[in-house]
Amino acid sequence: MKFKVIITVAILSIACALFFTRNGVANPGYEVIAIPQKTLSGEKIEVVEIFWYGCPHCYALEPQVERWLGDLPADVEFRRMPGVLGKHWIPHAKAFFVAQKLGVLDKIHRPLFDAIHKEKRNIMDPAALRDFFAEHGVDKDTFEKLYNSEAVDQEMKAAFVAGKNYGIMGVPALIVNGKYRTSPSIAGSYDRVMKIVDQLIDKERG
Repeated sequence: MKFKVIITVAILSIACALFFTRNGVANPGYEVIAIPQKTLSGEKIEVVEIFWYGCPHCYALEPQVERWLGDLPADVEFRRMPGVLGKHWIPHAKAFFVAQKLGVLDKIHRPLFDAIHKEKRNIMDPAALRDFFAEHGVDKDTFEKLYNSEAVDQEMKAAFVAGKNYGIMGVPALIVNGKYRTSPSIAGSYDRVMKIVDQLIDKERG
């Protein structure tokens, strides 16, 4: 048994070493997007967080993002974008855009994360989301009308296309100025990923 434990630790150590180095070159912690994407930030450097409310890794990253936003540089613009990597992600993506259009995203975003992951509530379909929004002051009919609107459908479809263009295979992911893609798995940890974002911002400043 002791021998097996030693072998397992050795294998994990090798795996970590391979992650952080490739052919003797240190892992930079990010990937270059094959075709740079247009940003929506004008002259500012854009940082986009792609997430899914049902993702525990996205929830784990949220405190890091919130701390980082507390000292956001004046030349950087941050925005969130829901990932749409499967049909079961659509309700949360549409709910995000409903909250955004109603101007209640600040009231909904973190509480919805907490409700799903901390309180273990099953808020995965339109009816449950409608009830959750109602708990936070949004009229149920207003929610349903906007949730089923063409405008929200178009936003959701645009997010799906953007995710494909960014080369997103999973979440959470962070896109810097439409050129670079990073994530906790690419960077190696939740702590390091925001440092990588800062490094890429400096890179864009030239």
